[in-house]
Amino acid sequence: MANDEENVGNVKKLLARVFELSLQATVPDETDVEPIVTASTVGRFGDYQCNNAMGLFSKLKGKGGGQFRGPPAVGQAIMKNLPQTEMIESCSVAGPGFVNVVLSNKWMAKSILKMLLDGIDTWAPKLSIKRAVVDFSSPNIAKEMHVGHLRSTIIGDTIARMLEFSHVDVLRRNHVGDWGTQFGMLIEHLFEKFPNIEAVNETAIGDLQAFYKASKQRFDDDSEFKERAQKAVVRLQGGEKRYRDAWAQICAISRREFDSVYKRLKVELEEKGESFYNPFIPSVIEGLTNQGLVEESEGARVIFLEGFNIPLIVVKSDGGYNYASTDLTALWYRLNEEKAEWIIYVTDVGQQQHFEMVFKAAKIAGWLPTEANKYPRTSHVGFGLVLGEDGKRFRTRSTEVVRLVDLLDEAKSRSKAVLEERGMITWIYLLSTEKDKDWTKEEIDQTAEAVGYGAVKYADLKNNRLTNYTFNFDQMLSDKGNTAVYLLYAHARICSIIRKSGKDVEELKKTGVLSLEHQDERVLGLHLLRFSEIVEEACTNLLPNILCEYLYNLSENFSKFYSNCQVIGSAEETSRLLLCEATAMVMRKCFFLLGITPVYKI
Repeated sequence: MANDEENVGNVKKLLARVFELSLQATVPDETDVEPIVTASTVGRFGDYQCNNAMGLFSKLKGKGGGQFRGPPAVGQAIMKNLPQTEMIESCSVAGPGFVNVVLSNKWMAKSILKMLLDGIDTWAPKLSIKRAVVDFSSPNIAKEMHVGHLRSTIIGDTIARMLEFSHVDVLRRNHVGDWGTQFGMLIEHLFEKFPNIEAVNETAIGDLQAFYKASKQRFDDDSEFKERAQKAVVRLQGGEKRYRDAWAQICAISRREFDSVYKRLKVELEEKGESFYNPFIPSVIEGLTNQGLVEESEGARVIFLEGFNIPLIVVKSDGGYNYASTDLTALWYRLNEEKAEWIIYVTDVGQQQHFEMVFKAAKIAGWLPTEANKYPRTSHVGFGLVLGEDGKRFRTRSTEVVRLVDLLDEAKSRSKAVLEERGMITWIYLLSTEKDKDWTKEEIDQTAEAVGYGAVKYADLKNNRLTNYTFNFDQMLSDKGNTAVYLLYAHARICSIIRKSGKDVEELKKTGVLSLEHQDERVLGLHLLRFSEIVEEACTNLLPNILCEYLYNLSENFSKFYSNCQVIGSAEETSRLLLCEATAMVMRKCFFLLGITPVYKI
């Protein structure tokens, strides 16, 4: 059982502990009843509710138990048996036995002040696993990162950040496509253009994407070149030095380009590409064969899986390996060598069937439990398309795929233009209460980058990842509505209020008292206290949009509080400044989890 100290910031789990004691007293013979505690959707009934009564009554009725006349009576008994706790102000029973809970204002205020003193990390969720692999981004060598890689990269990074915050050891894996048939044509094209490959570098090759297209064109048009390229693959996989050296050169050039994008996005990854797992494939296939799972079919070696109308090909008819070979081997390695309890794959929805087949094969082999939600487990995190204004896949006017580096450059450029323009007119005045509105070039540049990149990330993450979304810079960079600009402005505004007060907020944390007497103070405080359970929900369901929705609602609750509760110069100034600081602290952690850099003045 989780200790209360381990869940210091998770109100739902703290209440669950209280209701667990009540359930033990109410139905002592039922030892497997887990408390069902949820945040109330209708605020007037309470802040949280316990929903065990209906299920418990049905269970007791099925066993012939007649001590309760109906679910409301069960609810009344649960409420009566609640132990004394400073958390709860009052309780009531509604409908079919729902036990509604109103939290104590005093306890809420004390909890927020304790977070201010001890730090936001004390509110981190405690998950039941110790190690996870998050497999994300995964571009192909010799192909530039484009807008299609954006979603995998930032969704995967956010999931990794949320798990890391929740005390999980996360292995961030970049499963780059660095081993396969395309390297034959790339290497042969490289040999033609540069007989001395030691002289090859980015400048010599030029545009890597153009180099790839040229080699593909040769492969499609020239049968002699195609034959040489196919033989080159065999030589590469056979370990011939000249071919391995050429492969290494191409990989190194690609890797430097990838790293420049990751640096901009502040995304950290450890590369373990397809080639890493290649030496392990034969033994993994042999093990599956010895279990009787691999069969011969039309010259290939396959695994037939119930529920799928195609087999999982693990060795091609020409004896070569494919994606299934590599992905099965990577899964085996992550389970057996890296001891991961949860392995998460972040790719587009088009790859869902492939991963479902790989996961099913692993379950049949006994690598994974067959029961749902048992560990170790695997999850495919699918996502939809990025669309243009025409509703089709987002491309340039010349129908080319949008290079990710170009997209980020434009985001920063547009953000900078907006900042400079608004600095010359009224926006800077509205968003800042500072007397000094002069900005250095460096400040403008850093803020433009934070806002521009943050706008692109948030516009993606705020949507349910399974849906397509339309890429629109004007909407992303709007300072109204559910946008990163609006949220960054809200944070900067809070920081400005605290600076304008002239008070040392660190000293106030030690000496001040926080209270939540006004209704809008209480609404804001309650929302702050739900941070931990929201992060846990977003982690458990692998849905970053849950955190985005929480952050937007937090800023809206703050706006209402600030409109109706005077801060500076009021009798409650100290308490309200502390509430401002707590809001800013939670907002900053949300920004961090979403990979967005906060700004402190705009």
